[in-house]
Amino acid sequence: MSEPSWTDKLFGGFRKTSERLSDNLTGVIGTAKLDNATLDDVEDALILSDLGPSAAARIRDKLAEKRFGLTITERELKEAVAEEIAAILRPVAKPLEVNAFPRPQVILVIGVNGSGKTTTIAKLGHWFMEDDYGVLLAAGDTFRAAAIGQLKVWADRIGVPIVTGPEGGDPASIVYDAVKRATDTGIDALIVDTAGRLQNKRELMDELAKIRKVLGRLNPEAPHDVVLVLDATNGQNALGQIEIFKEVAGVTGLIMTKLDGTARGGVLVAAAEQFGLPIHAIGVGETLDDLRPFDPDLVARVIAGVA
Repeated sequence: MSEPSWTDKLFGGFRKTSERLSDNLTGVIGTAKLDNATLDDVEDALILSDLGPSAAARIRDKLAEKRFGLTITERELKEAVAEEIAAILRPVAKPLEVNAFPRPQVILVIGVNGSGKTTTIAKLGHWFMEDDYGVLLAAGDTFRAAAIGQLKVWADRIGVPIVTGPEGGDPASIVYDAVKRATDTGIDALIVDTAGRLQNKRELMDELAKIRKVLGRLNPEAPHDVVLVLDATNGQNALGQIEIFKEVAGVTGLIMTKLDGTARGGVLVAAAEQFGLPIHAIGVGETLDDLRPFDPDLVARVIAGVA
C-alpha cells in the first residue's frame, strides 16, 4: 500500500476540524439570499470552530461585501469561506529557510512541555537534512533529564550529532559549546531545545536572556529564529501561549503540531489574524515526514472542507 500524499494526510489530519466547521455551517443556508441574519449565523459558526472572533468578523465582512443579497449554496459558502481564510493565512506563510551567513543558522525552539517540541526539533532536523544541510542539535532544556534523553534518542534516530550537558546544568554553556562546535565543523543549522516551563516567567526570561547574550558574543546575528511550537489541541489557550512567549522570548515564528488529534485546527487562523507571526510549518502525525511547510491555500480549503 502506497504512502498517503501530504494532501491526503492534511485532509485526514484536519478531518475533525473541517467536520466541526461543516456541522456548524450546516443549516445556516436556509434562506434564499445571504442576508444579515445568515451572516450572523456564519460568523457564529466560525467562532464555534475556533477561528476566533476577529477572523470570524473579518470573514463575515468580506462575505457581506462580495455576496450580500445574493443566493448562495452551502458549497459556494464553503468555497467563499475557504478563500477568506486563505487571505488571512497567505501573509504569514513563510518556510523556515537556512540562509544565515556566516553559518551556523541558530534556531531556538521554545514551547510548553507536552507541545511536541522535542519531536518537532527532530522533524526539523530531518527536514533540513533532506535539503543537504548539516545539522547539530543542542539539549538546552536541562531542567528535565527526560528532555535530554528524548532528544538524544531522536538525534541517534535521524543521524545527527548532539551537544548535551548534565541535568540542571547551565543551558547557556551548552549553547556556547554547540555554537563553537557548529562553527568549527561547518554545520549549517544549529537547533537548540530550551526549557518549556512557564510557571516562573522571570526565571525562563533570565535563562533565555543569558542564552542570547552568549550567542551574541559568538555571532551577533544569533539567534536567527525563535520558533514557538504550539499544540493545536489546546485551541484558544494556544493564543495565550503566543502572547506570553512573545513577551518572554521574542518569538519570530510558529510551528503548530498535533493538528491530526483535534477539532480545533481553526486556531491556526485565529493565531494568524491576531498576531501576524510567520507560520513556518504544521504537523499532522508522528512520523518524521509529518511536518511540512505551511501551504495557506491548501490548509484553508481543508479547514473549510472543500475538496
